[in-house]
Amino acid sequence: MVKGVMFDFSGTLLRIESTEEWLSAVLPETAVATSGKDFTHWVRQLTEYGALPGGPHPLHVPAHLEELWHERDLSADQHRAAFTAMALETGLPSPELAHTLYERHMTPAAWQPYPDTGTTLRELRERGIPVAVVSNIGWDLRPVFRAHGLDEFVDTYLLSFELGTQKPDPGIFRAACDRLGLAPCEVLMVGDDRTADGGAGALGCPVHFVDHLPADQRPAGLAPVLDLLG
Repeated sequence: MVKGVMFDFSGTLLRIESTEEWLSAVLPETAVATSGKDFTHWVRQLTEYGALPGGPHPLHVPAHLEELWHERDLSADQHRAAFTAMALETGLPSPELAHTLYERHMTPAAWQPYPDTGTTLRELRERGIPVAVVSNIGWDLRPVFRAHGLDEFVDTYLLSFELGTQKPDPGIFRAACDRLGLAPCEVLMVGDDRTADGGAGALGCPVHFVDHLPADQRPAGLAPVLDLLG
C-alpha cells in the first residue's frame, strides 16, 4: 500500500519556460544587440545544445564536455559550469549573456506549475500522505516552491547537488524513503524520466511516469497519482 510519494521536479511538478521566453527575458538585461534573425538562430542553437536547464536534452555533447555533462548534477559548480559551457558552444556573442541566462533559469518566474500540481499536493497533505521532492539539480529549488505556494505541501527535499549523488542511483531514493520514515515498497515515485526516475524501481518502489510536456498541454497528468493511493 502506498503511504508516501516522491516527486521529480522539472517536467513533473513544474515546467521551465520555453527557450524563446528564456532568451527574451534576459536580453534587456544585457548590452547585446539582436535582430530577429539573430534571435531565431540563438534559440535554435540553445535548443540543440540543451543549454536551458530543465529544457530539451542536447542533440549532442562536445567530447571535451562529456564528463562534466554526465556529472553536472553532483555539485552547484559542476551544474553551472556544464550549462554555461553548453550555452557558449552555441556561439553566443558574450560570456555575460551565458551567465545571465543561467541565473534566469533559477528564478521562480522561469517556472510554471502544472495545472494540477497544487491540487494534487494539497490532496496528499489532506490525506496525511508525506511528500518528498527528489531532483537531479545543481541549485536550491526551495525558493521556487515557496514562490508558487507549494512548499507547505512538501515534507522534504532530496537534491542531488546537496547529497553528492544523483538519480538513478538507488541511494538518493533510499535517503528519501528514510526521511519519510517508510519502506521503499510503500513510497510511490512519480517522474518523467524513464531512466533517472525509474531507478527507484530497483529499490522496490512503485513508479509512475508522466509526460514531460509544456504546462498548458498537460492539464491533468498527475490525476492517476491519487488513484494509485487506493
